[in-house]
Amino acid sequence: MKMINLKDVSQYVEENIATFHEKRIRRLDNLKLSQVLKKKNPYLFKAKYALTAEKIIRGIVDAHISSSEEGIFGDWLEGLAIYINGKVYDGRKSGIIGIDLEFDKDDIRYIVNIKSGPNWGNSSQIAKMVSDFKTAKKTLRTSNSHLNIVAVNGCCYGRGKQPDKGDYFKFCGQTFWEFISGNKELYTEIIEPLGHKAKEENDRFIKLYSQMINKFTKEFANEFCTDCGEIDWEKLVRFNSSAM
Repeated sequence: MKMINLKDVSQYVEENIATFHEKRIRRLDNLKLSQVLKKKNPYLFKAKYALTAEKIIRGIVDAHISSSEEGIFGDWLEGLAIYINGKVYDGRKSGIIGIDLEFDKDDIRYIVNIKSGPNWGNSSQIAKMVSDFKTAKKTLRTSNSHLNIVAVNGCCYGRGKQPDKGDYFKFCGQTFWEFISGNKELYTEIIEPLGHKAKEENDRFIKLYSQMINKFTKEFANEFCTDCGEIDWEKLVRFNSSAM
């Protein structure tokens, strides 16, 4: 085990955080009104008494952005975790399906599936992860039958109770970052470098977001509002849900 150098972590973040910002901007730039309208519940907007095109547009765009950013940043944090573990335990990105990280510690081979937060999946998704763990163990033991393998579901934020889940361990937040780095305070120490150029990147994002809201509002009004300015709910529902 080697001690993690926080300067290395800061440098990695500064050199790679732009990737997250570029991806979120690219996702927004490629967004089409027809795509998001078909994925959202028109009945919900009616039930919430949405009377303006802008209110509907902001609702669907904000929901899309929130979901998209969670996935993009989750992937980015996975890369950070693998980088840190590589510095400390010589860990590596796994080549086995369903496994994100492999590393050896105290004569144990750890196989890790990394998620953003603790509430990431339903029962079938968790069952798939457990199946991936079992397959990974079989694969690794083909070359070393005596290998002691422990499966871990690591969550980058949040808290977890009863980490021993039987087929695997679940480590969340502080416990996860300490597990991959040996540093009990790393979960707080990585916060500061994440703000590198955040204001500049966010200003660029907000400018594009504002343009998108204006553009989509205009498109929506032209397509789904009557001449007197009311929302044509029947037309909107038909666009979203018609079998034809």
